Amino acid sequence: MSLSKIFLGPEREKAVIPWSLKAFNFAVAFALVAFVFYFSFHQLASPLGWEPIAKYHSMYLQGWLTTIWISVISLVLSTVIGLFFALARRSRLLPLRYFSSIYIELVRGTPLLVQILIFFYVIAPAFQVENRYVVGILVLCFFEGAYIAEIIRAGIEAVGQSQFESARAVGFTRAQTYRYVIFPQALRQSLPPMAGQFVSLIKDSSLLSIIAINEFTQNAKQVNSYTFSTLESYIPLAIGYLILTLPISLWSRWLEKRMKYET
Repeated sequence: MSLSKIFLGPEREKAVIPWSLKAFNFAVAFALVAFVFYFSFHQLASPLGWEPIAKYHSMYLQGWLTTIWISVISLVLSTVIGLFFALARRSRLLPLRYFSSIYIELVRGTPLLVQILIFFYVIAPAFQVENRYVVGILVLCFFEGAYIAEIIRAGIEAVGQSQFESARAVGFTRAQTYRYVIFPQALRQSLPPMAGQFVSLIKDSSLLSIIAINEFTQNAKQVNSYTFSTLESYIPLAIGYLILTLPISLWSRWLEKRMKYET
């Protein structure tokens, strides 16, 4: 068999690739990545020492679980916020439309780290919110909600204007038009990029360590301060986040293939 048949895929994007060919090429790519990491770590002046890190495995587990429940709550609330502001930006009520635009551009145009600090030291005390976990979840929700709002808005605007006119012609109200005609089509456009945004949400939660929330990153920093083993302390952190984000990335790719139709 020629090399072109082994390493080159078919010209047509949707052509079926045999599983044996997929597995072989995946193994080649994985071996290349593994070699790069093996070679790099092998060049270290001193070998990695995992004995001091192993004593703090419970801290990693506790921080990992904290990151999970913070991310889940933030994911649900940010989706609700994003849906509201996506619709508000298309509202006929002009103050609401402009308020939504200001919120989205303000959030997307400033770093999350700065937003966390302002929210924790300025806004939260003004409203007497003292629980740092509540503050962290709220700021994460409003940050991610701005991006989700734009994703949903783009999905809605991807639906042709003829769909709105057809719904109006059969007597649908505005609410019925969105519920039965627009949202089902916009959802197909929005789900894959939203899955990618959910991955970003999980990784962005690491910045909550700046306000001493004992999530995954904060606990890894504490282990590093206890053991002075910087590299060994942060490698489990990378693996833990990969365990959380990889399934969502695979799910998003599955959605892209499942919801992609010929036009």
